[in-house]
Amino acid sequence: MSLSLITVNVGAPSLDRAQRQLRWLAARPEEVLVLTETKATAGSQFLAEAFTTAGYAVTFPEHAPGELGMMIVSKLATTPDPLGTALDYLPARAAGVVLDTTDGPLRVVGTYVPSRDATAEKTERKKTWIQRFGRALDATTSEVPLLLLGDLNVLEPSHTPAHRGQFAPFEYAFYSGLTDRHGLLDLFRHLHPDRVEHSWARRADLGYRYDHAHGSRALSEVLTGCEYVHETRELTADGNRLTDHSGLAVRLALTATASLLTSDPATAATPAEPEPTLF
Repeated sequence: MSLSLITVNVGAPSLDRAQRQLRWLAARPEEVLVLTETKATAGSQFLAEAFTTAGYAVTFPEHAPGELGMMIVSKLATTPDPLGTALDYLPARAAGVVLDTTDGPLRVVGTYVPSRDATAEKTERKKTWIQRFGRALDATTSEVPLLLLGDLNVLEPSHTPAHRGQFAPFEYAFYSGLTDRHGLLDLFRHLHPDRVEHSWARRADLGYRYDHAHGSRALSEVLTGCEYVHETRELTADGNRLTDHSGLAVRLALTATASLLTSDPATAATPAEPEPTLF
């Protein structure tokens, strides 16, 4: 048996795009979906309600007006991870759940790190969030293995292409600190030390590996797959794409012990036909 998870940046979807994303997500084999760049708007609410109606466990932190965040959707029973209450700055940007497996509990934390521009305000916002998130990780450290998934909005220092000058030292330090400070390995790099792949691109030759999976060292021993799913940003026949980010799927040689009874969320989300009237 294996446990599979995927993270996808859904791009604060409109209701129409969320409906298309739901059909794609509902057909995926992964038991846990970590969706980043959600928003308190109709599209994200639609996804949360559709999965909830279909019996999934949905963790969707309250988003302040206009603020972005993330959502965890699970076919497995979950309990809240303490990180969700430990983060005291832009808390919708991260949330966590705990899953039960035959090897013991597993912490799954999803995060959508703030992006920034050249302004001092946006830079300080991102720097502050990274600092507070690091403290929340420190405060909730335990012997339970941790899997961190999401859009980090930062690159590894050895990224190809280098994108020199686009990222500040504190951003590269955040990526490196996930390993050096928190003991979390870049699982894609663990399996693919030299592979060049990108999860977002302004142009084909200017790609960025923004979406990541980091895990405790114990998880590297049961890691059987960590692959990007690029079809999410491929143009469909109607000229649209599900999102502008690739997904990242992770497989672990673990067996979950508490599956939920779920139905097809795409069907559950279909509005009921209005009842006929006499007038």
